[in-house]
Amino acid sequence: MTSLPIVKPQEIELDEDRLQQVGRLLKEWTEAGTMPGAAIVVGRHGKIVEPQFFGKQGPEKNAEPVRRDGMFLLASITKPIVYMSALKLVERGELVLTNPVTHYIPDFAAHHKETMLVHHLFTHTSGMPDMLENNVVLRQSRAPLDQFIHGAIFDTVPLFQPAGTGLSYQSMGTLIVAEIVQRLTRKTIAQHVRDEIIKPLGLQSTWLGRGDFPRERLVRVETPEYQIGSNFGWNSQYWQDLGVPWGGMFSSPEDMAVICQCMLNYGKLQDERLLSRSMMEMATTNRLNDYPDLPESIRRSQPWGLGWRLNHPGQSGSWGNLLDRSVFGHTGATGTMVWMDRRCDGFAILLTTAIRSKAPWRLVQLSNIIASAFQ
Repeated sequence: MTSLPIVKPQEIELDEDRLQQVGRLLKEWTEAGTMPGAAIVVGRHGKIVEPQFFGKQGPEKNAEPVRRDGMFLLASITKPIVYMSALKLVERGELVLTNPVTHYIPDFAAHHKETMLVHHLFTHTSGMPDMLENNVVLRQSRAPLDQFIHGAIFDTVPLFQPAGTGLSYQSMGTLIVAEIVQRLTRKTIAQHVRDEIIKPLGLQSTWLGRGDFPRERLVRVETPEYQIGSNFGWNSQYWQDLGVPWGGMFSSPEDMAVICQCMLNYGKLQDERLLSRSMMEMATTNRLNDYPDLPESIRRSQPWGLGWRLNHPGQSGSWGNLLDRSVFGHTGATGTMVWMDRRCDGFAILLTTAIRSKAPWRLVQLSNIIASAFQ
């Protein structure tokens, strides 16, 4: 088992009063019922402060207190972890990012997608839609993952062409990368993530889907209206077990801290080299500068790495007003945020269970306070 040492805030030059202020806000929001549950951990120099937990294990009024061994639904923070597992294949020469997607999935040429290159799927410049047109219908029928894959290959029409000329966030692009991985490795994407990320890093409370973990450990989240009362929502057995590569991973705050520290260390943690330094530099710097036909305003203000997003200062999607565009991380629809800042060798993990789009300012407010705690 890998875990980072727990220390007092002052030992890693963090302002304890600021971190307590974050705790007071989370306590206030969870007690008021505006946020069902939350956990936070902040780290620096390979160490973390004691993880804090707030609220309940689920959004139900009579839900039990959040478990200290609770595993949170990461939602879209799943994406960069899946992309990292695919980058392992690039380093082995099995996957080439500048190849057309059709090199690996010939049928992907449907609806004139033959010019799309693999790296466009990593940077959200592919033109793939975020979700399938029949996304809800598939969920209602509790379709297996291969039906989503079939739809992404055969039915999707690019939102713009050619790839690399626009930017549009695309969960289905992540799904196509997962399918390329499955075809190259002859393993499921969950097995590949297990073998390439979870096991090497010694993560004990992380899985793409539920895996073999007791369902009681999975922290239940607030759900959108269309999922309420359904048998396919984020808290359903179907969705928890499906393990969608664009948003189905569960993890604990302490496991996420291990991933963050590995990223800050350019792919190395203790004696384990997950990815090369050069690959980590490519993955966490602005790759949109590689596209000559992408508008300058997008390249400058909405930077993306390979799977990891960079902060968008001055934009409504910014993670915080103290973070510049070199800070990388990701957010999730279930109210999750993680960011890493190499300037101060630190990271922040905010795992909440309130739908982020309803009040995105909450996470930004917390992020601002945390960023100001780094001395």
